[in-house]
Amino acid sequence: MQEDPTNGPARDSSLIRPYTRTGGRTTARHDLRLETLLSTDEDRLYLATNDQAAMMRLCLQPRSVAEISALMKIPLGVTRVLLSDLITLNLVAVHEPSATPNITLLERVLSGLRKL
Repeated sequence: MQEDPTNGPARDSSLIRPYTRTGGRTTARHDLRLETLLSTDEDRLYLATNDQAAMMRLCLQPRSVAEISALMKIPLGVTRVLLSDLITLNLVAVHEPSATPNITLLERVLSGLRKL
């Protein structure tokens, strides 16, 4: 007996296995720390695939790697690989943290980690 696809479970991106999102890759091309900020602008969104655009929309305001991981509800390693791809494609800009810690940023990172 065949299942009716209309009655089956909805396809949700959160149900996709992490290794399929990265094509089996486990190592990012760029060294991305938890506190590294990334940003983009709306003009670059049209260059991205649907999955990439979803991640890029979060970067319309500067966000840390930890925040993006928490908001996308995907593991940190997968987030780093996917963000690394966006950096390589020049779809997001990387903003390295200064030598002096920014308390506001650290609080945002902590909040993002708590959401994991």
